[in-house]
Amino acid sequence: MSYIDVDTKAAEISVRGLTKIFGVGTGAVTAISDADLALHRGEFLSLLGPSGCGKTTLLRIVAGLEFPTEGQVDVRGKPVWNKRKRSKAATKPISMMFQEARLFPWFTVAQNVALPLRIAGVPKEQRIARAHEICETVGLKGFENHRPTQLSGGMRQRASLARALVTDPQVLLLDEPFGALDAMTRDTLNMELMEVCARANVTTILVTHSIAEAAFLSDRVVVLAPRPARITGIEAIPFPRPRALDLQRRSEFQDMVAHLRAALMEGAQ
Repeated sequence: MSYIDVDTKAAEISVRGLTKIFGVGTGAVTAISDADLALHRGEFLSLLGPSGCGKTTLLRIVAGLEFPTEGQVDVRGKPVWNKRKRSKAATKPISMMFQEARLFPWFTVAQNVALPLRIAGVPKEQRIARAHEICETVGLKGFENHRPTQLSGGMRQRASLARALVTDPQVLLLDEPFGALDAMTRDTLNMELMEVCARANVTTILVTHSIAEAAFLSDRVVVLAPRPARITGIEAIPFPRPRALDLQRRSEFQDMVAHLRAALMEGAQ
């Protein structure tokens, strides 16, 4: 069954017939099976499913970090993969943030944040100025010259988020970026993430195990079944933006969380 409900010709991200198999023969494992999906510009979409169901694999294929066995992924109308060859033109607008901050300990925060610009050949003065600007956006003003070892876990994730945003990406891929943080820090960073993405009109895909996080951040939530990952449903989140944290205390939000949990349980059967 196809779950594409955005015109694929106008889609910012289009996934069609995506299948990923690891290994061969009797040892082969199907991580994703015949997935269809499309996102429009500026949409925030979450992938929700049990551990090992292929969420991260799907994200990595969109990012150009893993090639598909079958199917096609287009970003802004350009195919990410031509067989096993990755398209630089398609992946250029993409930034990805991981669960671990992955900062270089010998670099300052500003140097870590500016690294993508350094790789792109941006002059030093210009890239450091941009790094300071984005550090202020994510709440790291005054910490630009600190080393990662001098930061809390939440601040390291702020630096990782700043690095993902420093190139002004049009597509942001997030692989459980705040999963290891305490609840209060996670709430704070989720609010900042939501505000930054809305302001920049960034198309975002988030992998998360948190039903409440998916419901709070997303425009739509993709529900996936256990391996091989199959899209069993796509749920629209009806709450208007901007959203405040007190939304999570409202009965209609709790009803949405319960609905998503039921969809997950039904898909797992």
